[in-house]
Amino acid sequence: MKKIKEILNKKNKTKIICLTAYSKNVAEVIDEFTDLILVGDSLGSALYDYNTTRKVTLDMMIEHGKSVRKGVLKSLLVIDMPFNTYRTKKEAYKNCKRVIKETRCDAIKLEGGIKIVSIIKYLVNKKIPIMGHLGILPQSVKGKFKFKGKKLSERTLMIKEAKAIEKAGVFSYVLEGVEKSLAKIITKKSSVPTIGIGASVNCDGQILVTDDLLGLTKSKIKFVKEFSDIRKSIKDGVKKYRHAVLNKKFPNKKHSY
Repeated sequence: MKKIKEILNKKNKTKIICLTAYSKNVAEVIDEFTDLILVGDSLGSALYDYNTTRKVTLDMMIEHGKSVRKGVLKSLLVIDMPFNTYRTKKEAYKNCKRVIKETRCDAIKLEGGIKIVSIIKYLVNKKIPIMGHLGILPQSVKGKFKFKGKKLSERTLMIKEAKAIEKAGVFSYVLEGVEKSLAKIITKKSSVPTIGIGASVNCDGQILVTDDLLGLTKSKIKFVKEFSDIRKSIKDGVKKYRHAVLNKKFPNKKHSY
């Protein structure tokens, strides 16, 4: 696939720009600046205020994916498979096929390492492009998220897992909450791009939840940086609207039939 080849060709050449989107309007705006747009199951917390991504359903991912697809022309569109939708090869294949058919996305993202290698391999052999996800795995974490790579055992395992999913056929993978020197080692050893989120500048690309970087969520997560304050813009606009309505300045002749 052309768009996946373009992502692969950026390895060791230029940083890969990735963001999330959950609607057509946001996707339309960010598509001009991104290489990859992810419909992430992070929509559970960003939009629905869920305390875990495990509550996100396949139907939710599909509906948001259909909306985002309408706003994406240039970027590679990837959709997360939610919790308990890829427990077996057959279940994974059936659900991935449904997501691709209904959303017309370009690829699917799965969380996990060695435990899901056989599933990744099976899907890739069935011509379904797969993006991986290592480090902090929100679908598996119970309790507070802790970054990975401080312990030697974690470092050794993650290097093995990165090799395993790469061998299974992923075209890239997310490294979430991974200690910077470990992220550098994994990225250097990998022949496919690594996409960091809380994994330092050493990765081949970066991804953030768009709602976080725009200041909509007011996230307190360490790896999140606000690049804009859209809440202020919304408040300013709504304040002006309220003032115009109260003072009978809106709607005027121009905005009336």
